[in-house]
Amino acid sequence: MSTAHYADMFAALGSEARLGIVRTLLSAHPQGMVAGDLQAELGIPGSTLSHHLDKLKNEGLITVERDRQFLWYRANDEALRDLLQFLYAECCTRSSVVNPKEITRKC
Repeated sequence: MSTAHYADMFAALGSEARLGIVRTLLSAHPQGMVAGDLQAELGIPGSTLSHHLDKLKNEGLITVERDRQFLWYRANDEALRDLLQFLYAECCTRSSVVNPKEITRKC
């Protein structure tokens, strides 16, 4: 992927609401959540939530799957891993400013 694509992914995460959505979906991974449950948990109005979900889906950060009348949203763990690998690629090859093992221990 290009640097511009990663920048778009980071921009999508740059909203407090969208970051909250991704974190909530990660906590429900791999089952995911339906939009109504996300709305209830985060307190985001339906039309606003729909906008944020579309933005995250368009950047590949979440996936959506229809199950009868429900839309199930899931964090795209592969895309999020790629994003983190992009972020840490330089620090792990040219400097030791960030030790990835220290970050994962804090989770």
